Amino acid sequence: MGRRYENPPIVEALCEFQFEPDSPWDLVMPGLVYEKVRDTFSKRRQVKQLAVGISAGPEGVEQQVRTTDRMQFLREDEKAFVQVGPHLLAVNHLKPYSSWQEFLPLIKKGFGAYCDVVDPKKIHRIGLRYINRIEVAGQGIELEDYFEFRPFAGPSLPQEFGRFLVGIQVPYEDSRDILRLQLTSASVETPDTAAVILDLDYFLAKPGEVALEGVFEWVDAAHDRVEDAFEACITDRLRQMFEEVTE
Repeated sequence: MGRRYENPPIVEALCEFQFEPDSPWDLVMPGLVYEKVRDTFSKRRQVKQLAVGISAGPEGVEQQVRTTDRMQFLREDEKAFVQVGPHLLAVNHLKPYSSWQEFLPLIKKGFGAYCDVVDPKKIHRIGLRYINRIEVAGQGIELEDYFEFRPFAGPSLPQEFGRFLVGIQVPYEDSRDILRLQLTSASVETPDTAAVILDLDYFLAKPGEVALEGVFEWVDAAHDRVEDAFEACITDRLRQMFEEVTE
């Protein structure tokens, strides 16, 4: 088990499964999934999701924007919810996030219900993503005091800069999986405070490479790698701010 904190910076954790387009789907399926999860996710609502795609056509590269309907099944406090759409299942947990031991059973419940109803044949993509918002009091803070993963400007460049975005992609399992790390400056409402978003997204980059029966072995490994990467991105100064639990 990794480190635990009294004040973790996680604002949202989500696990998303995309299934192959030839998997069964019809409009009654979300309602059937709801019946299987309603003891935990009692509320429901319909939302529209914006999808942007790029395709090559006779006129050149074209951008396509479309909307899709999703059903959300929410826990009573609305801090955790299941999303179901055509060939898609996502389980989200908003702040406050307590532990993986609490989140994982919610993922398993949503996945089990979806598979019982839809009986998908193959997984196209899996993603486990943690979005952290970190605020530090003070003006002109030094990023190296708080982050091991941060922007670098060579000595011939100005060392003071404003907004920033830095990211890398790290391959795992012979590039079957990718960990996308991104650190971005964020706006704040509190004076003399700096804020950043640390986004860790571990996903299956090679469609179909994980079988249905191996999903949670993949998910557990993904969580370990995200957790290790998070710890590698921060310094002890931030750990003190998050108040590490030592018992």
